[in-house]
Amino acid sequence: MRKRSLRDLPPEALDGQRALVRVDFNVPLKEGRVADDTRIRAAAPTVKYLRDKGARVVLLSHFGRPNGPDPTLSLKHIVRDVERVLGTPVEFIPDPAAGVAATRRLPRGGVALVENTRFWSGEEGNDPGFAETLAALGDFYVDDAFGSAHRAHASTEAVARLLKPAVAGFLMEKELRYLGDALATPRRPFVAVLGGAKISGKIDVIQALLPRVDEILVGGAMASTFFLAIGFQVGGSLVERDREEVAQSLIARAGAKLILPRGAVVAPSLARAAERRAVSSDRIPADCAIFDIDEATRLDFRARIVRAKTVFWNGPMGVFETPPFDAGTRAIAEAMVEAGKRGATTVVGGGDSAAAVAGFEDRLTHVSTGGGAALEFLEGKPLPGVAALEDA
Repeated sequence: MRKRSLRDLPPEALDGQRALVRVDFNVPLKEGRVADDTRIRAAAPTVKYLRDKGARVVLLSHFGRPNGPDPTLSLKHIVRDVERVLGTPVEFIPDPAAGVAATRRLPRGGVALVENTRFWSGEEGNDPGFAETLAALGDFYVDDAFGSAHRAHASTEAVARLLKPAVAGFLMEKELRYLGDALATPRRPFVAVLGGAKISGKIDVIQALLPRVDEILVGGAMASTFFLAIGFQVGGSLVERDREEVAQSLIARAGAKLILPRGAVVAPSLARAAERRAVSSDRIPADCAIFDIDEATRLDFRARIVRAKTVFWNGPMGVFETPPFDAGTRAIAEAMVEAGKRGATTVVGGGDSAAAVAGFEDRLTHVSTGGGAALEFLEGKPLPGVAALEDA
């Protein structure tokens, strides 16, 4: 079901109106400054469009996981970075209940940022009363926070039912287009690459993707659980022994679609990376653990990716935060770029994978801003923050 988008509202109707925009500014901070402004930049096109049309823009976001007000998690810390990215002064509203006058005072094209919505208990409780407080800050609602769409919170779900029109921003629209259309009606071959630590978090995704894909390439620590399921030893590798039967049933269902690594880069520990070596998957030493996919697997996965017409990737191939165990993950990113050059649609599903392709974003079709939301969307679960928006 297509949702109404900001594009569907008559531009002249935006002039002078207060746009209450839910963004995802849950960004990493380092020594009081934003360490990665990707999410702020991702919201900029929606904010710019609204400002150009004369709207007064009021931004809502959560930040971290505070239990009540916490000065270290105040959105005040990011105001300078938001001003830098948007190229305009940003007024800070410390309390939504006392903020209505400030929103009405904003000039046309002005921008305000409301304090961390999670400072109020009504946010995560999806409390109608808190949603009314938020709704009073705007004349219409725009949700551009795909990364928070899988949570039914007051600023993502309840407010969208109170404040109309309630539409998708440009980022939300793009997420729904690439995760929805590209993967529901993919050009083939359609290859999914799944990595990360746990099979448990990806079981539903694998089951949802199996009927749709031509191949699923598995890497990361979750490959260890599949190795265990086929009788290989995994040494000291991270493994979910209680998921062995689940892995066996997935292998049985997937047949030739499920492609496991041919080999691994192993070492006695992360700290002893100098002692790393490549071994085949059925020869993992008892005193070592798997930290990456080996060269043979990289070449195999690359060949399958560059032949594809649609590629979806979620989850790193190894401990990519710790070089030299980032080589497998980097190889996947490079193969995705190569596939894109050959005309493939290349989609990266947020979370760790988005961090892994830093620097490659502009050479991929779409890098999702929502890890958990992207996975739940692919599983076919309704996202409360999307469901609450108006249908087109």
